[in-house]
Amino acid sequence: DPLPPPLPKKQLERAESLPEPGPSQRCHDDPEPRAGSILYSIPTGQLQPREGAPPRDRPSWAPKKPLTKSQSLGEPLARSSPQRAPSASLKELTFGTADGEMGQLLESPAGVCGVVLGCQEASLARLSALMQEELLGPEERQQLLEAELAGKRWAALGVLDPQPCCQSGDAWYFRVGFTFEHRQLQFAAKVPKACCSSLRVQSFLGTHCSIQRLLGRFTDHLPRELVLPGIPGIQNQDPSKEEPACPAPQPVLQVLLCAEVPQQTLADFVKGSQALHRTSPGHYERLGCLLLLQLCMGLEHLRGQNVAQGDLCPENLLLVQCPCPPQSQKEPLGLSLPRLLISSFFKVQEKQTHRSSSQEQDWSQALAAPSPPAAAELNLGRLIYRILHVDISLENILGPRSKRLPEIPSLSIYSAGLKRLASLLLHRDPHQRVSIEQARAILQVLLWGPRQELFARSRKSLELLQSWLQVKRTLLLLRFAENSVGARVSPGLEEWLCCQYFQGVTEHTLYQITQVLY
Repeated sequence: DPLPPPLPKKQLERAESLPEPGPSQRCHDDPEPRAGSILYSIPTGQLQPREGAPPRDRPSWAPKKPLTKSQSLGEPLARSSPQRAPSASLKELTFGTADGEMGQLLESPAGVCGVVLGCQEASLARLSALMQEELLGPEERQQLLEAELAGKRWAALGVLDPQPCCQSGDAWYFRVGFTFEHRQLQFAAKVPKACCSSLRVQSFLGTHCSIQRLLGRFTDHLPRELVLPGIPGIQNQDPSKEEPACPAPQPVLQVLLCAEVPQQTLADFVKGSQALHRTSPGHYERLGCLLLLQLCMGLEHLRGQNVAQGDLCPENLLLVQCPCPPQSQKEPLGLSLPRLLISSFFKVQEKQTHRSSSQEQDWSQALAAPSPPAAAELNLGRLIYRILHVDISLENILGPRSKRLPEIPSLSIYSAGLKRLASLLLHRDPHQRVSIEQARAILQVLLWGPRQELFARSRKSLELLQSWLQVKRTLLLLRFAENSVGARVSPGLEEWLCCQYFQGVTEHTLYQITQVLY
């Protein structure tokens, strides 16, 4: 179909120009600005993609808004929009595309540069969707499994270990097996330590890589062979002794069936990694950044559904081992990246409690409270200190002589950035704190750049950041291609997180985040 006639040039500039001066975004051989072209940029609607949705379900356009000085960090920023080519053409463009169709694209106003950049972003979106399905499994298969497990109880499950594979602050987890489609599957039976009030909330959260997935639930007597450490009123049976003639009845407990089998909690990981932090500080602190990034992405997903994390502490954050890589990829114990899962939730009330007139009182109460919704940023800041093995007890930071946060030692290239992020999250003035969305963007910059040395020789500008993005996207796709052919290294969780970053970030967001971080 022919393209609609372009708007008058004067009107286009007035509607899409930036109030702050900045270099125009164009290729050397492209005379017209095409920063917002469908061939070049990811539309606003794709900057924060819904987890689990394939790229074809996402909108190919979104309303644009001008960039203002009051624009918050991490908020999707629009770009100026010239003439467009049909978005479907680039999504379907492959190496085998007919030359006639290829020639029509090359004659479009975007030119060769726009076609190449658009193909790169479409390819990143497809790769990201494929890696996510590899990590989480097909959605259709999970729905079939949920239907198969409906009405099943302990008798239909095979308990693989009577001891809990993980004990969080609010539940025990047991490894169980179930035969489905002629395959033996393993998942976790979650036995809450108290009445699970978040069940109804958790059932409607949708699929997300950082959110615990429920497959089913039931209420039944606890099998005698299972061991619940520390529960009052239950005597664990010693298998070497004879059972009494009249054994005490086992309690009736609610059980939740979860798709992921947790290996340990974040608290266990931090406690067992002190030696690793001393010997390999760079690798450990990078793992810390990746775990915090997963947590921020999960919290963003929850906030989008008006749900909050129940208790944002290391004891209630679960770690799940990713699928085993090929033998050539295996890393020493403690160096591989696990998935982080949020497992407790509650619905945020629309009416919030009245805030006190004192910022200092608000700050102290939020730190001392068990993670109210408004204190997620403060608790995330405290979590950074705990991951870095720095004491940040309430007595230290709330004491009368406490004017500064504890010092974070500089052990790696990530230390200064994590220290800066913690100070922004724990700021006493709520208007000066960064949000969870901004914290996620800061962690992405810490992990994959741009680093401060990029601006050592060239003044920071939108044009420089745009060029950096284009080159990094190209190199990322080349690395995927080389790995798939050479050592046959399959992409994992870290590659998916990286792909998510470069798929959606813009030079405008990078400009704002680097201003705050550096």
